[in-house]
Amino acid sequence: MHYIYILKLKNNNFYTGFTGNLKSRYYQHSNGQVKSTKYLRPLKLIHYEAYLKKSDAQRREKYLKTTEGKRFLKQQIKDLIREIKK
Repeated sequence: MHYIYILKLKNNNFYTGFTGNLKSRYYQHSNGQVKSTKYLRPLKLIHYEAYLKKSDAQRREKYLKTTEGKRFLKQQIKDLIREIKK
């Protein structure tokens, strides 16, 4: 399986990533082993999607990092994001 995931960071921004092992990657983020999120902890996994093909997951991650993709994701999980920002 291949995953894309969304993390809510300490500064209330969101981080979109891709991995083949979600549990391990989340552990790395949580323990400061990932350079891009090291100083933005604590963080919280708020969304993930699983794909059989690596190329599908990578394509989805690339899309979600675009302006249109961010808009789509916010609409899709609007209630969750509103609750987290409280």
